[in-house]
Amino acid sequence: MTSHTKAAPADGRVRVALTVNGARHERSVETRTLLVDFIRDELRLTGTHVGCDTSHCGACTVLLDGRSVKSCTMFAVQADGASITTIEGLAQHGRLHPVQQAFKENHGLQCGFCTPGVVLAATELLQMTKAPTEAEIRAGISGNLCRCTGYVNIVRSVAAAAEMMSGGR
Repeated sequence: MTSHTKAAPADGRVRVALTVNGARHERSVETRTLLVDFIRDELRLTGTHVGCDTSHCGACTVLLDGRSVKSCTMFAVQADGASITTIEGLAQHGRLHPVQQAFKENHGLQCGFCTPGVVLAATELLQMTKAPTEAEIRAGISGNLCRCTGYVNIVRSVAAAAEMMSGGR
């Protein structure tokens, strides 16, 4: 990710180049285009949800260079040169990622609206912490709100994913 902002030409558009789910995309975008809108509208990847537009709910969470970010509070131009993973890019070769599989097996979702963001936040957590405690799991997903559950099955799913990823099953 670049740390500078490109100067906008008179028409207010700039070229950005991002790698999303392993595929490179170059587009001309308005400088005010949010990353979430770029992902949904330009790339038609609708698994990244728009919930609150204020970064509180986490439904828009994606991985940017391996770190979870809330794409509703970031401009596409800020992600120029970055590698982004959305929920659509987590599964590989027709196989669910262990976090996705664990959510499926442990009923870690209800309506599913928050699930992509929670799964990506959990993925980052498990890349950093191989065997997180319940408190670490709850802290790791604390930026993602679910209005349907009490988080019990979500926490159970993340713990199961940790076990799967460590070779425990």
